[in-house]
Amino acid sequence: MNSMKKLICVLISLFPVVAFAQEGGYKSSPLYNWANVGNTGFSAGSVEYTSLACSQSDGQPYVAYSDYVNAYKATVMKFNGENWENVGNAGFSAGYIQFTSLAFSPSGEPYVGFQDWEDSAKATVMKFDGANWVNVGNAGFSAGEAWYTSLAFSPSGEPYVAYMDYGNFYKATVMRFDGTDWQIIGKAGFSDSVVLNTSLAFSQAGEPYVAYQDMAYSNRITVMKFNGTSWVNVGNAGFSSDSAGYISLAFSPSEDQPYVAFQDRQNSQKATVMKFTGTNWVVVGNAGFSAGEADYTSLAFNSTGQPYVAFKDWADSQKATVMQFHEANWVNVGTEGFSASHATWTSLTFSPSGQPYVAYSDFENSGNATVMSYIPSTGINESHDSQLSFYPNPATDKITIELSGETTENNLAIVNLEGQELIKQKTTDSKTQVDISSLPSGIYFLKITGERFSHFEKVIKD
Repeated sequence: MNSMKKLICVLISLFPVVAFAQEGGYKSSPLYNWANVGNTGFSAGSVEYTSLACSQSDGQPYVAYSDYVNAYKATVMKFNGENWENVGNAGFSAGYIQFTSLAFSPSGEPYVGFQDWEDSAKATVMKFDGANWVNVGNAGFSAGEAWYTSLAFSPSGEPYVAYMDYGNFYKATVMRFDGTDWQIIGKAGFSDSVVLNTSLAFSQAGEPYVAYQDMAYSNRITVMKFNGTSWVNVGNAGFSSDSAGYISLAFSPSEDQPYVAFQDRQNSQKATVMKFTGTNWVVVGNAGFSAGEADYTSLAFNSTGQPYVAFKDWADSQKATVMQFHEANWVNVGTEGFSASHATWTSLTFSPSGQPYVAYSDFENSGNATVMSYIPSTGINESHDSQLSFYPNPATDKITIELSGETTENNLAIVNLEGQELIKQKTTDSKTQVDISSLPSGIYFLKITGERFSHFEKVIKD
């Protein structure tokens, strides 16, 4: 058993803008950069198994990890707008943890799932109730050791955990908390053989999907879903061209189709993303699109459905890189290798307003946690130009824009944090109204360009 464990361990702030990305996603620009969110290396000590998520209520990033200074117990920290602070007590788990997985319930509570060595390496899930971290059901609820724990919420709000199940011959098992107990979904150990790198996600229809490295197919990727009765293959089992590591599963919000990002042995350990078309699994863009070997691949979608992948980039001194699929190609988001030094345990997420965040263990800061976000490179200038006024701000339905001086044809746009022009119109009037009632609540920018000027102002939509 010890040799198997060793084998498995081996395998395993908002700113305004002065220019905007092209519609559809970020483009590399000197006017944007990756910037630290709060202090670098903000954790008390070195971290492992970082897992990043944003609160849906306030949009702030939270990061969970195995905490070295607290005997590798679980710690969660959040950014309060200025600094990183502990959520409850640091090191709140009963003992040493691995495979941290952070997710928010639909009601806004942070949950953390992990392999719990205080309880014989079984699966445990805890939630923060506003004051303390408490167990969700029993601690150590799995039948045996649980490796590669992956936590996700169903659309109806129930927490599910997928894992490699030592109690069932290292096959895949998924369990659900029904409000009282943890229940097995389908049957325990439903995969054909031993699995590694389990990753769990839900379709919009509420079906749980699990991706994993499948030893029955020479460590290629298999994805299965629960159809309400049993676990069935999604497309062919073992569909990747060769063995795959660091598997990350996510659903496109626009297509409601599953995508997987992974380290691709067939392509020199570079990053590859594949998606299910409804019939087959196909490569998204080019296979092996990263410049070099990609470790700790982490997949996430922006609000318009574009896939992004973060990874430790061996082509750039093992620093963090993020790439997005844009206009049929994978392109760098900002500068490749943007972290100060080696970045391990990279974890990618988007805020509700569409801002990308990456968390990692930061070699430059003794392995402590650092979080960075891709933002405009200039600071906020809150003073309004004397030629321009607009009101109200915040606004719910409409904003009124007034321009003084000579009036010619001007271009107006409401732009989100991703640089997408969501509302566009032309005007030759000195006073114009723009209807923003269709936009979700959040932060936007008013962009006005004319023959001899340009204005950029932050707009808050209630």
